[in-house]
Amino acid sequence: MKKINIQTLVIALVIPQAAGFIGSIATLSNMEPWYGNIAKPAFNPPNWVFAPVWTLLFLCMGIALYLVWQHGKGEYQRLALTLFGIQLGLNIAWSFLFFGAHQIGYAFVEIQALWLVILATTIAFWKVRPAAGALMFAYLLWVSFAVFLNGVIWHLNAV
Repeated sequence: MKKINIQTLVIALVIPQAAGFIGSIATLSNMEPWYGNIAKPAFNPPNWVFAPVWTLLFLCMGIALYLVWQHGKGEYQRLALTLFGIQLGLNIAWSFLFFGAHQIGYAFVEIQALWLVILATTIAFWKVRPAAGALMFAYLLWVSFAVFLNGVIWHLNAV
């Protein structure tokens, strides 16, 4: 077992948290009045749930990133890290589409692409380090719910 590289671990933990912070710029500036006024289903979680859930998911993603970055090698590692970067970019983009631009339909299409890339990332991480893939699974499940929620919100607010 390799010794923990603290510097690499900190960087790996900061990367997804930074992505979350960037996405939150669009989210927080549009929670009220826009998001508060659109139609949402009864199963929509209360607003206070999202910050702790995303913080935990980004923490798990950071640990998974560290495991792949520090303990992987070769083509699988490069593929896994590339997919990870793509899904982070798509994650940020969704916040700007949904909350920033109020484009619920485009956000719905985009989040489906995000889900596919998260699935590919999870598989690639699993191939490099099974624990890393397992850490990504909660994220995949949450975004599965988010895809459904985004679709329902789009349907409820279609003009």
